[in-house]
Amino acid sequence: MRLILKWGTVLAFAELLGTLPVAAQYPVQSSKSNQNTAEVRAVGVLEWTGDQDHPKASRLIPVSVYDGAELQDGGIYLARPAPLALSSEVEYELKDNGKTVGFFDIDNAGQVQGSWVGFGRWKPLPRPKPVAHTTPSASKEVWADDAQSDHPVLHRKHNSGDASGSDSDKGGSSGQAPDPDRPTLHKKDSGNSSTDSGTATGDSSTPSDPDRPTLHKKASDDDSASSSGSTEPDRPRLKKKSQSTEDVAYVDSVSTLSDPDRPTLKRGKSTESGPGIGPTLMGLPPDMRQVVAVSDAKSRPEHLWSYSWASPDDEAKMKASIEDLARSALGLTPPAPAPAPAHKTTTSAKKKANPAAPPAPAPLLDEQFRVFELAYGSGATMVLSAHTDGTGAKEKFVTLVAQPDLYGNVLVLVKNVTDAAHLDDKPRMRLVDAVDAMADNRGELLFELRGETQRQFALYRVLRGQADRLFATGPGGIETAPATNE
Repeated sequence: MRLILKWGTVLAFAELLGTLPVAAQYPVQSSKSNQNTAEVRAVGVLEWTGDQDHPKASRLIPVSVYDGAELQDGGIYLARPAPLALSSEVEYELKDNGKTVGFFDIDNAGQVQGSWVGFGRWKPLPRPKPVAHTTPSASKEVWADDAQSDHPVLHRKHNSGDASGSDSDKGGSSGQAPDPDRPTLHKKDSGNSSTDSGTATGDSSTPSDPDRPTLHKKASDDDSASSSGSTEPDRPRLKKKSQSTEDVAYVDSVSTLSDPDRPTLKRGKSTESGPGIGPTLMGLPPDMRQVVAVSDAKSRPEHLWSYSWASPDDEAKMKASIEDLARSALGLTPPAPAPAPAHKTTTSAKKKANPAAPPAPAPLLDEQFRVFELAYGSGATMVLSAHTDGTGAKEKFVTLVAQPDLYGNVLVLVKNVTDAAHLDDKPRMRLVDAVDAMADNRGELLFELRGETQRQFALYRVLRGQADRLFATGPGGIETAPATNE
């Protein structure tokens, strides 16, 4: 606050002394809209199992929220009670190497092992609309003479009652006699109107056809005795049951009741109930996959993080070098053979002796090797992760973050080596992806620090030949999946 007031006083004094050369050479430009606009950007990790388009279960882990000044813990930032990063209807863009592969909408959130987790719906990218190919409409040709046209023309046949002098009669059809075999439809006249020639005159209630069936209304119990006597005496009849006052149910109005806790039933769907929670992901199943999720108040262009080597030989050389460093860190490098004892050999024996073939390199299980360009024009940043076979202390994990130096060698910036028996003391580093956490067009490496019972996420920034931990979330417990009876 003091710095703002101080610089405000200096700027006001410079405006009064408008003749100062410094103020003339370096004009002060201020943008009120830029000062009041906050840069809010949330980063999370979406974990799911099953197909990418139709996941079986999923959850979103909040990692960080950039408030325009610094990174905040996404799991506790503005929690009321759920954190801001897991507010309902917040949409995340799912990024794979900087490319948007889908969307995830938050429906609700809950606490799992003391940490907030978001649940929602995975939405694929909208498909582009097909381009409608417009064809030019066929031109309508007007034929002056029907005799010269090959198209059939339908003419309306004129009746004898039409006006002979109408404008539509151009072919002399009014003079033609009507067809005597043509059926003619006549409208039935009512009892008050006169009938046409050829129809019977008389009462309208009398049907013209003697064989035509006539429908009569059934007489009720209250009709005259003459009508009731015509019915059969043995014919069963259904009678309407008379309602007695004892059988009639009644409801009193409850609007005057003073009980405030009395439940009220309303018709229709309730608007206060939240959306249902979908299938949640429990534990850390072996087929679980992860992808970076980013939610930003502004729409920003995509920034791909893949690095393009100048030559494929350079990539193969660097990968082989960093794999040798990983084997050495895991203790998989065989010891150097002992020198052979010195003794005299003949020249023919030297020619027959063949050099021993080098042993095959030890395998690296679940090897993951990726190369990033974390800023435009920067060099390659390599990340390799692998582990050995075994259980307990024999199962070792390694993660290396390295860059090529000026001499073409591998410069290791981060080295993480641990085993399955000491994961809580030193968790293993598992790369998730690169992400721009602060919207500055510079990528950070997002790692999962997974222990035996706890885990957390950390952002590393690689700059000027060194890698520093920029941010880390609080540790969260790892829930165990419920046992199922098969």
